[in-house]
Amino acid sequence: MPEPARTPAPRRRIVLLLPGQGAQRERMGVGLYGNEPVFTTHMDAFFAALDAAAVRGPDGTEGSGTVDSSRLRDAWWAAAPAPALADALIAQPLLFAVGYALGRTVASWGTPPHTHLGHSVGELAGACLAGVFAPADGAALMAARGEALRGSGTGGMLAVAAAPRELAGHLTGELGLAAVNGPRQTVLSGPAAQLAAVAERLRADGRTVRALRSSHAFHGPLLRPAAERFAAALAGVRLHPSAARVYSCRTARPVTRQQAVRPEFWAGGLADPVLYWPALEALLEREGRTPGLLLLDASPDRSLSAPARRHPAVRDGASVVVPLLPATGHGTARDLEALAEARDAVARLAEPPWRGPRTQAVVSRSFT
Repeated sequence: MPEPARTPAPRRRIVLLLPGQGAQRERMGVGLYGNEPVFTTHMDAFFAALDAAAVRGPDGTEGSGTVDSSRLRDAWWAAAPAPALADALIAQPLLFAVGYALGRTVASWGTPPHTHLGHSVGELAGACLAGVFAPADGAALMAARGEALRGSGTGGMLAVAAAPRELAGHLTGELGLAAVNGPRQTVLSGPAAQLAAVAERLRADGRTVRALRSSHAFHGPLLRPAAERFAAALAGVRLHPSAARVYSCRTARPVTRQQAVRPEFWAGGLADPVLYWPALEALLEREGRTPGLLLLDASPDRSLSAPARRHPAVRDGASVVVPLLPATGHGTARDLEALAEARDAVARLAEPPWRGPRTQAVVSRSFT
C-alpha cells in the first residue's frame, strides 16, 4: 500500500535584519573570527579597506584618518564593559562590518537574502550587500561618516516605552523623534541635558525609559549639518540600483531605482527618523503569510526581531524569526553554535535560491 503523500513544508523568503546604533555589544561575533572562514575573510577585508580609506577618501582625495582598524579591533575584542562602544566613531563601523560579514556568510550557504532591512547604519550595510556601492567604498564611507560627525556636538538617545503620539508633547527645544522600533518602542534624540530633563518627566509619569549607548543625537535636527557633509562624501561614490531588495527605514517602503543612486537619500538617514517598525510591519503584512518570511536577525541584542515576534504572522508560524548571534556569550563558542543553528533553519525553511546574473554579482563582490 503506497504511503500517503506528504505536504511539503512551506519555503519562506529570507529577510536579513541589520542593526544600528544602540544594538552594539562587547565582542559581538568575535567567536566567529578565525573559525568561520567567510566571516573572517570579510572582516579582514573591511579592516584593510578602512585603513586604505584613512589614506584615500571615498572620492579619491586624502582621507580623514578618523578611525583605523587597530582601534576598531581593540574595541571589538575588549571585554565588557567597553566604554569605547558608546562612541559612534567606533560602534558604527563595527556594526556595519559585522552585519556585512554575516550577510556574506548567509549568502555563502547558497541562499542570499531576498530582502535587506537595516536600522540606521544597518541600512547602509544592507545597501552594500545589495550592490548599491562596492564594499571598499562602504569602508571608506564609514570613515567619511565618522568625519561628518565631527563638529556636530554631543548628545544622546533615549528609548521610551510609548507610542510616538504619546510623546508629542515632550518634543520641545532640540529634542526630536529619532526612531519607531515597535508599536510602543520609541526613541528620542537631542542634547544630553534636554534628554535628562525629559527622562525625569517621563519617569514621573510612570514611563519606562532607557538611555542608549550613543555619543550623538542621531536621527534628529542636530545631525542635519552632518548629513549634508556625508552627502558630499557620497557624491564621490559610484552608486547603482540595488540588485536585491532593500526596504528603507526612511520611507518604510522598498528603495526605488531612483533613490538608490541619490547620495542625499543614503546620507539623509543621519538626520531623519528611523521608521523601523512601520517598515517591518509593512513587510510582514504584505508577505508574512504568502509566501512567508524567514527573518534572520543579525543584531547582537536581538532587538530587531523582538517586535516581529508579536506580529500575528510570526505568532501563527507563517513567518519565522531566527537569530544569527547568541543572546549571551558573545565572543565564545556560542557564536558558532548560534550560526550553525541559523544555517540549519535556513536549509529547512528558506525557499530555493533566487537566481539571475544580478544576484550572482552581489554574492561575488568583496572589499578587495
